[in-house]
This record gives sequence, structure tokens and C-alpha cells, in this order.
Amino acid sequence: MISLAGRDILHSRGKFVLTGIGLGLLIGVTLTFAGVYRGMVDDAKVLLNNSGADLWVVQKDTQGPYVESSSLRDDVYRDVLGLPGVARAANVTYQTLQVRGSAGDVRAMVVGFEPGQPGEPTHLVAGRRTTRSHYEALADVRTGFWLGERIRIRRHIYTVVGLTRRTVSSGGDPMVFIALKDAQQAQFLKDNDAIVSERERIAGNPAFDRPGLPGLLEAVTALQTSSHQVNAVLVRMAEGRSADVLAQTIRRWKHLQAYSRAEMEELLVAKLIATAARQIGMFLVILAVVSAAIVAFIIYTMTLGKLREIAVLKLIGTHDRTIASMILQQALGLGVIGFIVGKLAASAWAPLFPKYVLLESGDAVTGFAMVMAVCALASTLGIRAALNVDPAAAIGG
Repeated sequence: MISLAGRDILHSRGKFVLTGIGLGLLIGVTLTFAGVYRGMVDDAKVLLNNSGADLWVVQKDTQGPYVESSSLRDDVYRDVLGLPGVARAANVTYQTLQVRGSAGDVRAMVVGFEPGQPGEPTHLVAGRRTTRSHYEALADVRTGFWLGERIRIRRHIYTVVGLTRRTVSSGGDPMVFIALKDAQQAQFLKDNDAIVSERERIAGNPAFDRPGLPGLLEAVTALQTSSHQVNAVLVRMAEGRSADVLAQTIRRWKHLQAYSRAEMEELLVAKLIATAARQIGMFLVILAVVSAAIVAFIIYTMTLGKLREIAVLKLIGTHDRTIASMILQQALGLGVIGFIVGKLAASAWAPLFPKYVLLESGDAVTGFAMVMAVCALASTLGIRAALNVDPAAAIGG
């Protein structure tokens, strides 16, 4: 059987290969979009894994610290710790801030944690854990911070003493870990000028400066310089105990909201990633349509360039099925070249993206099958043109 793909490679090698490379770059973009979505889902799972929690206790009628704002008193963890089945319970705060380093500002999620409790990063790639209760920080390597660097978070300066890897928020922002008390100040306290102004307002309010209550004004003023709020309580269950059962108990009796690991993962994927997933899905559909149109045009033009050869084949009695199979072979060959180029391109530029791009082998297999299907469908235009060729054209010159 004559191979039109083989003939093009031999006699029009540059055109066929360059066409395959162009198609491959388009396929590479498609694979990258799929990797971006996979990376977003993986970031959400990594966030939950890094927390080390089996259960998240948050403000009532909210959906947790990752999806929307949640505020609790920092003594709630004591009530949770006393419930049956709880091995550990710890306060934690989350806030996305611009953290200033020596090279400029870095957008990061600042996490306030208690040493040795859920919420603390489990693994360091360099440096040590925090040993002081104030002004020491752990940072993900993607922040660009180095050991010993001094960084500014709101009003205070922190020294980076340890580095972590793949500790990111659900949005892909790297994390910076500081002591819980420092994080409470950074998140919930006002700046110095605002505190001074608030003190003046309080002092001028007769309700807080009553005769016979000398300590009232000082007590109210002290509240402006202290914070007892956190975003969530992370709970680690005892061996063999059910987080779902405890979550129901907390919702019923503690006037709080609680989510198990499965529920929190569903919230992250359904609430935070759903819109982005639909948008990426639309891009994939558009890219598939564009790819099909390009392949169809290329195969059609290549077929038009071989009408005399096809007429000769018909004149000597070659079956239409044979001619159709040769054009299909050409389209599939172009698809194979394009997929190889696309896979290599996607693997090469994925690490350069600012957010994590996860290229899974399962997506590659699915992508290859779709490329072959698109190429086969696109070849029908060329096959139709070939089958309509008049055998007399081989003689008519």
C-alpha cells in the first residue's frame, strides 16, 4: 500500500514536520491547560495535607477558613479538646498578605500556628523549626526567601529560620508560618495610629468613664491592644475514631460549624475551583475545535496537491477504501508527530509557570486518544475530495 504520509516525509519533509510542530505546540497548550486544572486540585489537597488535621472547626454558618472568613475565640479549642475521640486540637490563623523581603513584595498566605500542633509544617528542606515565641518564620521555597533573611509582615520584622516545600494555599500562593500570637496581631489588630484614635474616642465616651468604675476605661482600652480571635481550630482524631461523628456533635451542641477532611476537600474543589474549572473546560473545547480545523485544512490542502496521483490510483483499479485509508494514515501520522511535540513542549514549559502545573500520565493517554479521534474526523474532508477525483484526470493532463 502506498503511504501518503511516508511520501510527504520523503519529498516534503520540511512542510510535513513544520506542520506537525505547529500542531504539536497547540496540543502542548491543551495539555498545559489540563495540567493547570490538575495543579489547582492538587494545591487544594496539599493545603489540607499540610494542615495535619482530620477535622476543621470554624465559625457557625461559614464554610471554613479557606473558602470564606471565619472568626472564633481562641479559647474554643479547650471545649473541643475535651470531646471524646479528640487527640489534639489547636488554634490556627490564615491570612493572605504582601510579605516584604529583600527582593520586594511577595504575595503569600501567612499562617499562625502553635509549635508541635496541627497546622505546623511537617517537613523542612532546610534550616530549623521555630524556637522563639516571636519574630521567627518558616517560608516555602517559592517565596524566594532564604535562611536568615529578614522579612516584614505588617508592622514587625521576622527572621526566616526554616524552609519548606509545596506548602501552598488553595490558590497556589506560597505559605509563611509564624507564631500564633504574632499572626493574631498581624491579622486582627489595628495599626498604631488607629489604636490611638480609638483610645481617644473611648475616653471621650461617657459610657466608659463612669464615676465609681475606675477600671472600666482601662479594661476597654486594653482590648484595643490584644486579640483573642483565630480563624479555625484544627482537630486530629484519636485512632479509630470518626471525624464525621464528632462533626455532628460539634454542630449540634457547640454552636459551631465543623467539617471533616472529605467535606473540606469537596468545599475547596466545588467552591474555589469550580468556576476556574469551567473556564478551563471552555478553553479545552475551543482548542479542540481549532485543532480539528487546522488538521482538516492541512490534510485537505495536502490531498489537493496529490489529485493526479490519486487519479492514477483510481485508473489502475485501486479501491476507494484503500485511498481513504491512505489519507487517514496521513492524518494520524500528523497527529502522532503533533502529540509527541506537544507532550515534550508541555513538559518543558510547565515548571516555568508561576503556579503548579500537574501533568498526569492519565491525561496524556486521554489526550492522545482525543488527538487521534480529532485527526480521524478532520481527515474526512480530504477523503471526500479524494473520492470525488475523476480517474480521467490522470490522462487529461
